[in-house]
Formats: sequence, C-alpha cells, structure tokens
Amino acid sequence: MPNRIQYARHGGPEVLEWSSFSLPKPGEHEVVVENKAIGINYIDTYFRSGLYPPPSLPAGLGTEAAGIVTRTGHSVSRVKPGDRVVYAQSTAGAYSESHIVNEDRLVRLPDSISYEQAAASFLKGLTVQYLLRQTYPITAGETFLFHAAAGGVGLIACQWAKALGARLIGTVGSAEKAKIATDAGAWATINYREENIAERVRELTDSKKVPVVYDSVGHDTWEASLDSLQRRGLMVSFGNSSGPVTGVNLAILNQKGSLFVTRPSLFGYITNATELDAASHELFTLLASGAIKVDVPENQKFALKDAAEA
Repeated sequence: MPNRIQYARHGGPEVLEWSSFSLPKPGEHEVVVENKAIGINYIDTYFRSGLYPPPSLPAGLGTEAAGIVTRTGHSVSRVKPGDRVVYAQSTAGAYSESHIVNEDRLVRLPDSISYEQAAASFLKGLTVQYLLRQTYPITAGETFLFHAAAGGVGLIACQWAKALGARLIGTVGSAEKAKIATDAGAWATINYREENIAERVRELTDSKKVPVVYDSVGHDTWEASLDSLQRRGLMVSFGNSSGPVTGVNLAILNQKGSLFVTRPSLFGYITNATELDAASHELFTLLASGAIKVDVPENQKFALKDAAEA
C-alpha cells in the first residue's frame, strides 16, 4: 500500500500525519501517477487550517506534483504508462507516493524540464499565466502592481513581466526580499513595512497610478490596492494570505474611480484539456528558454514524510 500525508483535524502543521492508504483502481478517464516531486503551495495551508474545508476527514493534501504514469483507465487517450507528466488539480491529495488524477488535469512533461522544476512551478506558473495573459493581458511597456513579489507566484510573475517587456512594481516585506524580486525582474519594489504602498505607486508612476493590481494578500492590502488604481482600473484579488476581504461596500469602487474588481481562480480559467494545454505550452516555452528560471534550493527539499516540516 502506498503512503500519503493526511490530516484528521484542522490546525497547524502538527496535524499532518504519515499514513498508508488504499489506492483504488483508476476510473475510465483516470490515471495513476507515481509522484517523483510534489509542490507545496499556500493554498495547502488553507485546507489544512480549515479555511477551505475538505468534503470529509481524514483528507489528503496537496494539489500539484510531477511523476510517471503507471496505470491508466481504459478510455484514457492523453497519456500512456511510462510518460513523464505534471498535474495540478482542485481536488487535494498530491502529498502521496501515488495519486489518481483525471487525464484532463495533467500534461506530458518535456524532457528539458525536471520533475522538481515542474512540481515547483506548475501551479504557480499557470496562475501567473492566467493572471498576466488572460485576466488582464499585460502588454510591453505597461506598469502594474503585484503584491508579494518575492513569493513563489510573485517571483515567476517578476520573470514573466520582464519577458513581456512590462514594468512590475512588487511589494515586499524586507530589503532582502526586495533584492530577490529585483533580481528576478521586478522594475521597482515597495517595502510595505516601511513605505505607504499607494503613495509610492503614485511616485513611481508620476501620479498616473496603475491600470491593474494583482493582490494575493487580501485583507491587509485591500485599501492600498484600490488607492493604487487608475480611474476604471482593475483590482484582481486572487488570494488572502492575510485573511479574506469581507464586508465590502461596493460604493467604494465608485468613490475611488469607477473601479472594477474580480476574484478569479486558476480552475475558473483552465476548465478543460485544451485550455490546460495552451497555458502549459506557454509556461513550458518560457521555462525551456530560460526566461523563467525555477531552482529549488537544497534546504527547500523535503522527504514526503517530512511534509509538516516543509
């Protein structure tokens, strides 16, 4: 029997358990993937803590991994046993030695991209793809604000913006993180612990402000994000690491310049295999060319049974 990480109650990392489980046979359009590398994402903490409750407990954790196909359902046509693949899905359970995935949620992995690179970048990279290429298509020369620029999604966004010839202003929490974001391609950074975000945005843009803000922080940056937007600008709220935005008075959007707000998610943009293939191709092309680099430091690699430490 394979092993996995599961939790029977909500809480901190201490609730994560190493446990064997029974892997069922794959369904008609399902694939068994032997995971070689598993990605950790902030959303995993939402499930573990109970912010995003699972259907039932005990539950598995994790939404992305890369590995080898070992078995397929009888109607699977996208992959075959032995294929190198990477997947991201809304259903948790990737923190496991083997995992069952619907074939429409995985893609074949080019030989030029390692399992570790894929697991560390797939969900984050697809997130950046839908944000910068679909939610609000960023163009060359355009200036925009991206919160948490030194985080996993943020660092890919910095590199992608540079590849597009755009100017990303990234918020960070320290001088060290400012350097990391700048080295990755951020045009400018704002240390939110020392600077007023909206005021600094106005300074950097000669009072023009920005047409779009990408905000995964949520509660703590909501007002600053709105105040950084141009008239009829778009606020893209795609996460809530500081807590959810609640009790919003819609009239504030009018008061601050007839603003637009959207609350997107990856699986609202990638709903089928065709959309997944298109987004993945764009990400893989940038990874293969070196425009986006994803290096996993040794001190950020953990055995699966040490997921709580990770």
